[in-house]
Amino acid sequence: MKLENRKENVATFHVFLFRLGRYGLFATGLIIISLFLGTFGYRFFSELNWLDSFYMASMILTGMGPVFEMKTHAAKIFSSFYALYSGIAFLSITAVFFAPIIHRLLHILHVEDDERYQI
Repeated sequence: MKLENRKENVATFHVFLFRLGRYGLFATGLIIISLFLGTFGYRFFSELNWLDSFYMASMILTGMGPVFEMKTHAAKIFSSFYALYSGIAFLSITAVFFAPIIHRLLHILHVEDDERYQI
């Protein structure tokens, strides 16, 4: 997933849309994998049913907070680690999704290091 450097012309709108789609699919894949891990973890560690496990994983992944109380030690440990993972994953997935948009804006505005000020 290579982006053009500052010496290259700005990518055409068609190339930009294709790139946005690729990054969007990658971000969607990361979300699906994260929800899959959370759903299975909550299903087997906290003994919630599948729908409640998916609901809990979705709420934790988006930062909304827990819905059900964890009763076992294993469920509390899993929930803690999944919450830590989710905080990092949510920020990373957001960065992946917005990377081509921010890159294009900066490239169009010619925001780059001025060579006169390099040490």
